[in-house]
Amino acid sequence: MICVASSGHCKQLAPAYAAAAAQLKASDSDIKLAKVDATAQADLAQKYEVKGYPTIKFFSDSSIFEYTGGRTADDIVNWLKKKTGPAAPELNTLEELKTLKEGNQVVVIGAFKKTNSDSAAAFLQVAKSQDDLPFAITSNADILKELDIRADTVVLLKKFDEERNDLTSDITESTIREFIQANQMPMVVEFNAESAQKIFGGDIQVHILLFVGKNNDQYEKLQEQFKGAAKLFRGKTLFVSIDTDDEENDRVLEFFGLKQSDVPALRLITLKDEMTKFKPESNEITTDAIKTFVQAFFDGKLKAHLLTQDLPDDWDKTPVKTLVGTNFHEIAKDKSKTVLVEFYAPWCGHCKALFPIWDQLGEKYRDQSDIIIAKIDSTANELEDVKVQSFPTIKMFPKDSDEVIDYNGERTVDGFSKFIDSNGKDGGKVSDKTAEHVEEAGEEEEPSTDPSSHEDL
Repeated sequence: MICVASSGHCKQLAPAYAAAAAQLKASDSDIKLAKVDATAQADLAQKYEVKGYPTIKFFSDSSIFEYTGGRTADDIVNWLKKKTGPAAPELNTLEELKTLKEGNQVVVIGAFKKTNSDSAAAFLQVAKSQDDLPFAITSNADILKELDIRADTVVLLKKFDEERNDLTSDITESTIREFIQANQMPMVVEFNAESAQKIFGGDIQVHILLFVGKNNDQYEKLQEQFKGAAKLFRGKTLFVSIDTDDEENDRVLEFFGLKQSDVPALRLITLKDEMTKFKPESNEITTDAIKTFVQAFFDGKLKAHLLTQDLPDDWDKTPVKTLVGTNFHEIAKDKSKTVLVEFYAPWCGHCKALFPIWDQLGEKYRDQSDIIIAKIDSTANELEDVKVQSFPTIKMFPKDSDEVIDYNGERTVDGFSKFIDSNGKDGGKVSDKTAEHVEEAGEEEEPSTDPSSHEDL
């Protein structure tokens, strides 16, 4: 694990990493876990192209694997076992079955009369491709009897909800994947450091979120209503509960434009292509209301919910104009002017460092009526046709043009001035409408906030 001491994400993962090391040692595994301080070993971090912290890399013989598993000790151990052993070990005794079940939250077992059958081969292919779950295969008569299995099937055993799911359709790679996707997560998943990777790294791209604090008197009742709706959309929609009393989740509230005074609340988000958010028409949180809301999304009846701040009365009274969702297009797309906009986040350190420079730039051009220097808080104002994925992002909307030009030069008054005076040629790059301007965590720019951003390895 490659870390820096100042990283909160490294501190979060450290206990699970240590526990994984202890598990491996207790089982007499040949796998060793180690830590590298990237501050002291900067050359090593550069050699292995570390972009963010923590980063876990697994070295086996002459191969290097990027860790793609979850954040718990079990996740780490299971991932390593997959990389070093059979994708689905064979179960031959009831004791082996008991050990497997007791040691994992979820296990996937392929039960076949013949482990060299086509169905078994399909199962093994799926097992090889999924690093985040433990798989096993068996044809042992005692185990089949214990699990009450009479025909070839795939069984998912878990320590939550109904505790067991059986594949009832034909056994193919596709049906096995769909079966696992639909059943491996709880019907309602609590968002936290351990679950974030599976929530946002999974195959289900539509999520509905319930924002409610655990100290709320209605917490249990709302969870029950939420879970009641989850059954209907299992495998299609992930139902996620956000504890709004946990300060770690404040950034998630911010991402959805919610304040503590707004909760309990529901929001729906789709992760396909762009993170598009949807808001229900009413504040009612019942099973029926939730079902109606989610079904309306699948029926294509919902309009995207774009965040916007109220327009300040003094938005144009200073050299740097303040933009919000409601006045952005009117100002930025005014073809009689060249408009330079800083897209920022209030919590972004690089943005804070840029503010005084931006004010100086505004002062320099305040008397030029056809040049506007502006700023917009991208965490509180969303734009359908301008996507910002790192902070700060600087974009020029040139006079007499439909182009949008990204600024990639030095963040100085002189650098910005050359960019403006050259009409975007000095330090600029024409942007497409999807603004494919992504920076990895740990690079100079800070990634824009999304619900999982603080959990990424």
